[in-house]
Amino acid sequence: MDSTQSLNNSKYFLQTKRVGFRLWTEDDFHLASNLWGNTAVTKLIGGPFNVEQIQERLSREIQNMNTYNIQYWPIFFLETGEHIGCCGFRPYNKETDTYELGFHLLPQFWKQGFAREAADAAISYIFCNSNIRKIIAGHHPINEASHRLIEQLEFKYVHHEYYPPTGLQHPWYILTKEQHCHKK
Repeated sequence: MDSTQSLNNSKYFLQTKRVGFRLWTEDDFHLASNLWGNTAVTKLIGGPFNVEQIQERLSREIQNMNTYNIQYWPIFFLETGEHIGCCGFRPYNKETDTYELGFHLLPQFWKQGFAREAADAAISYIFCNSNIRKIIAGHHPINEASHRLIEQLEFKYVHHEYYPPTGLQHPWYILTKEQHCHKK
């Protein structure tokens, strides 16, 4: 690894073999717009989103980091520095200290293992560096790729739940710290 790449990678608080995680900043609107303005990315999560909705989403991610020390962190391909998408958490139920795992990837990075690699790293990171004991994940009923990934991550189905942005009942799954640490 040359020194330029080493300096560039230092901005990441978490890295896998191919993926670097960093925090969203107010200067990242262009990345947020490219991701959440992409109809292929957002069609199953209530999109397409307009400029105001994208700015609100970016602001909410920054606020989640300030308040809860979590967010759907922006992720990057270490080899090229390209923005892949985001992967991380948001509050799901504050009373039960349960957080929701989510990942949104740009289409050019689909079906290459990036979501699995990033989600695995994010789950291990959050269980090792916080008091979070339960993570929940859901997916659009027709999103078979997300369904397979959630099962590969060893989440267990719990129920279907109404998801307002799509107006549909989405399947939801849970992963506990004990389940995750037991498989390691």
